[in-house]
Amino acid sequence: MGTLQDRSIVVTGGSSGIGAAIAARLVAEGARVVVGSRSEPSVDGVAWVPTDVADPAAVDALVAAAVDLHGGLDALVANAGVQVEKTIAETTDAEYDHVMDVNVRGVFHCNRAAVRHMRDHGGGAIVNVGSVAGDTADHDLAVYNASKGAVHALTRAVAIDHGRDGVRCNAVRPGWIATEMAEVIFEQADDPEAMRAEAVARHPVGRLGSPEDVAALVAWLVSDDAAFVSGSMFTVDGALTAQSPIGG
Repeated sequence: MGTLQDRSIVVTGGSSGIGAAIAARLVAEGARVVVGSRSEPSVDGVAWVPTDVADPAAVDALVAAAVDLHGGLDALVANAGVQVEKTIAETTDAEYDHVMDVNVRGVFHCNRAAVRHMRDHGGGAIVNVGSVAGDTADHDLAVYNASKGAVHALTRAVAIDHGRDGVRCNAVRPGWIATEMAEVIFEQADDPEAMRAEAVARHPVGRLGSPEDVAALVAWLVSDDAAFVSGSMFTVDGALTAQSPIGG
């Protein structure tokens, strides 16, 4: 505890799921956390700024609020995301725009606002929440898969363009994490319990991930212990994507 004592950190999408777990972990480590989200977070010890990450003015205001409240911005965790459970043939233009506005444009807005502040104030750390789906596509999540691939590419670009400004940028790639988003997919199956059991069985570690599993990695990535870590994608999936699809 205390490795992030008094660090000023912004977390987007921190009202539930992975984002809430990240915010709680950072607070436990001593950070001063501002959550930017549409709905009010239930995490104790955070400040809340209602935020639509698809709106650049709202994101700029979120970063400005953290600076005003806590005297600066040491780290940003761009976690806000949405998904549409459809193939490309079924996806409407409006659904495409919605996913891309939040998952890609939103991450772009957050990274840009953070970099603009950090490069003039001694640097900082950025962690973008991508997904294993950005590299190994999940079925019936066409636009979501594409959006997370874009997040990974943007992460590398920020790292190489702004490393000399003192900015580190990495991404975490969660697999199947037990959140409301995962439950939506299970509930759409003909037999949700059977699909859930099959998903667990496919994980060599014998379970789905928890939001806290992701939060622990994020806490390390924004800390000084990861000072030489930048431009990397960190997989948190219980070895799901490490295995051959044949055998087992």
